[in-house]
Amino acid sequence: MNRNLISRLLIITVLFLVVSCSSQPVDELSGCNVIWNSQSNDSWGSMPVGNGDIGANVWVTPDGELQFYISKTDAWSGNGRLLKIGKLKVDFSPAILSSRNFRQELDLKSGTIKITGGEGNKQMSLNFWIDASHPAICLEGNSSVPVEVTVRYDGWRLADRELKEGELTSVYGIMNQNSPVIVKADTVLSQENKLIWCHHNQQSIWKKTLQVQALVELIEKEEDPLLFRTFGALVQGDGFTGKSPEELSTPDASKNFRITVYALTEKAETVGKWQSSILKLAGETEHIPFAERKEKHIEWWKNFWAGSYIFVSSAIDSQKVSDMSRGYQLQRYMNACAGRGNMPVKFNGSIFNVDLVKPVKKLTEHYDADFRDWGGCYWWQNTRLPYWSMLYSGDFEMMKPLFKMYTDALPLAEYRTQKYYGHKGAYFPETMYFWGTWNNDNYGWDRSGMPDGLSQNKYIRYLWEGGIELTAMMLDYYDFTSDSIFMKNTLLPFASEIIDFYRFHYKKGTDGKIVFEPAQALETYWEGTVNPMPEIAGLNFILNRFVSLPDELAGTSFKEKCSGLLAELPAIPVGQKDGKEVLLPGEKLGPKGNIENPELYAIFPYRLFGVGKPSPEIAVNSFDMRDNKDYRGWQQDAIQAAMAGKTGEAAKMVEDNFTTHHEGSRFPAFWGPNYDWIPDQDHGSVNMRALQNMLIQTDGDKILLFPAWPASWNVDFKVHAPKNTTVEGRFRNGKIEALKVFPESRKNDIKTKTE
Repeated sequence: MNRNLISRLLIITVLFLVVSCSSQPVDELSGCNVIWNSQSNDSWGSMPVGNGDIGANVWVTPDGELQFYISKTDAWSGNGRLLKIGKLKVDFSPAILSSRNFRQELDLKSGTIKITGGEGNKQMSLNFWIDASHPAICLEGNSSVPVEVTVRYDGWRLADRELKEGELTSVYGIMNQNSPVIVKADTVLSQENKLIWCHHNQQSIWKKTLQVQALVELIEKEEDPLLFRTFGALVQGDGFTGKSPEELSTPDASKNFRITVYALTEKAETVGKWQSSILKLAGETEHIPFAERKEKHIEWWKNFWAGSYIFVSSAIDSQKVSDMSRGYQLQRYMNACAGRGNMPVKFNGSIFNVDLVKPVKKLTEHYDADFRDWGGCYWWQNTRLPYWSMLYSGDFEMMKPLFKMYTDALPLAEYRTQKYYGHKGAYFPETMYFWGTWNNDNYGWDRSGMPDGLSQNKYIRYLWEGGIELTAMMLDYYDFTSDSIFMKNTLLPFASEIIDFYRFHYKKGTDGKIVFEPAQALETYWEGTVNPMPEIAGLNFILNRFVSLPDELAGTSFKEKCSGLLAELPAIPVGQKDGKEVLLPGEKLGPKGNIENPELYAIFPYRLFGVGKPSPEIAVNSFDMRDNKDYRGWQQDAIQAAMAGKTGEAAKMVEDNFTTHHEGSRFPAFWGPNYDWIPDQDHGSVNMRALQNMLIQTDGDKILLFPAWPASWNVDFKVHAPKNTTVEGRFRNGKIEALKVFPESRKNDIKTKTE
């Protein structure tokens, strides 16, 4: 790539030309729609749709039956598994959709699945969407001839049963307990002309996690978040009548019909109380005119896509670049479908995992749709990755569930720190339930001879760095949004406890510097590691930023605390490799147990080295000489390549990853399983952030455009930057054709790689 040419063009264009950019690029979205011209055999041919909290996997079988799974972000069982709400089947007589003239299209602009089919004068169309503002799944049908419609509840949790063998991995966290793991049955309720069912937790693992982890004092002080949690659905249709508690149908054939499914999770001591709540929810929603709800739904998606976009094209390898560009839109869509609920996005499948109709990994049994490898806990190293992609796309609302889960768990984390270690502050384990405890399989069931707080699992025994990284993400959120209320009420209280943990937890050497020991560098270098890179780079990254905040915002005492810890940090680990200066995983390394590159954390997520930074060659050397070279799943090589200015390598990784999905799944953004599950949310989200950082990087007030962008790639873009800034532009054939910066006062902060 001719980087000097691009730099000269940028210098001329960026500093002196600000023109209005056309809204036309958003129209390119229709070219990213997913279109199928045949029916699907099973759930592996399903298409995802969601409203941020409720999701559905939708497909039409060869015999013309519409089927869909229903999911929700907070449908937690008493065993700590994130379950499906259930499954519905919709039959049509005559079976018009069984024809060879069939089309199923995901219309991204409106967040709607559109299905058409038929032969001759028998034609049918369906619109399937989940209301962006209400907990309602909407199915609209129109037919050229009258059809009879039947809706059937197709449950599989029909009786209590024990999980065994490979299926136990879906309850990772309690799979090694010395007692059976029982899946409890759903309850099907009777209600005239409606289908209603729910899952009602009458038992919970919460108390057991506290007992095993020596936190029994909290049992009386805190409320069990699983016990009596009840989730389910209500189905009704205009003119539909109940044939049984599990079936609705139209009494007469009709050309038009509408079915609505309401989903609700609440804590209810009785099923009857939950039933009353969902009936009330449905009644209140039905009072809002349907046309008004649909209009607002379409408006939400319109604003979502107009708020940010990156559309890439190229004359060189055009199909692969086009597919890569579509992959970016589809992963952002997936994040939007599951990113506004009561719980964060699950890395191992989100809310779109389905049943195992074919083998995956070493699993050969036909497990139901509640199964997901690695279970219901949140792994920080995996959970964070979708959220790092949300800053430059301006999807700030979607970041709030992640912040909320950790801030809600902060009191437990503070208590645990005091109980285990006798000092102030808070830390979070790498793998945890949403309420903040370790999962017991990692913490260890048999505590004989083990002190409180010491994990039996050596992969994560001292892996507490997640609190630092979450603080860094919160700082970025503040920088992008300028939300001072968030800073004072959320970020500063959270960061203060994380910082206190590192102030008091470790001993100091003779030089007065902290010695991080015992420690480990991510999951890769175990006990025996001293002064690991992620902790040192991370604390440098956040503390320097806190110190630079105005006194009236952060407070002098907090800033003094940050300055004091900053002065006590050991040097960032740097050394020589093949005669070149490189970043090191740590000052001293223990046994190696995984395949991460901890040294590259100083490039991302802690942006201390790279393009536009002092000594950029250190980032390049470190990336080139990294031990572990992989960019699938949760591996961050693609992002780190972009941050180091490795244009060719970043482009190859992003192209490959956005054009390689699970071979058994029909939907092109069902990545995986890689290290985790299908659809793998890390895989697509890492590549979203990598593509963003090829296009734009920010450092303080500086906005660096095209730091790792191939000259052969054309792009239309609108991305976000700190200080409520948007940068919108069009780049064609090595030349910027249009650029708009809002507010205009920020245009002078645009820089190029060589400046």
